Amino acid sequence: MEWILIGAVVLFFAWRMMPAKGVRTISPDELKAMKKTKDSQWIDVRTPGEFKARNMRGFDNIPLGSLPNQTSKLDPEKETIVLCQSGMRSAQAAKILKKKGFKNVANVRGGMNQL
Repeated sequence: MEWILIGAVVLFFAWRMMPAKGVRTISPDELKAMKKTKDSQWIDVRTPGEFKARNMRGFDNIPLGSLPNQTSKLDPEKETIVLCQSGMRSAQAAKILKKKGFKNVANVRGGMNQL
């Protein structure tokens, strides 16, 4: 019985970490190699305090909690790169964006912890 519970917990966390269908996962090295283009939008979903303490140039701060109400400010046709501290919140943000009809979403694996 104990092993079933442990297995269920492991599966739950594995499922939560899986990217949403159609969301690319890019490495920090890939992010560094990418150049900001007019056709991309770069979103940091950390809190304003985290963003103020350390951020990457070119990223706009839209905290995860307010993202669902601010998607109208973004272009669903543009490539959207999503970043957070560890990659967990940005994975959730990517799922939100995909559900809202965004076409090309990429999550930065490991987030700022890896940069």
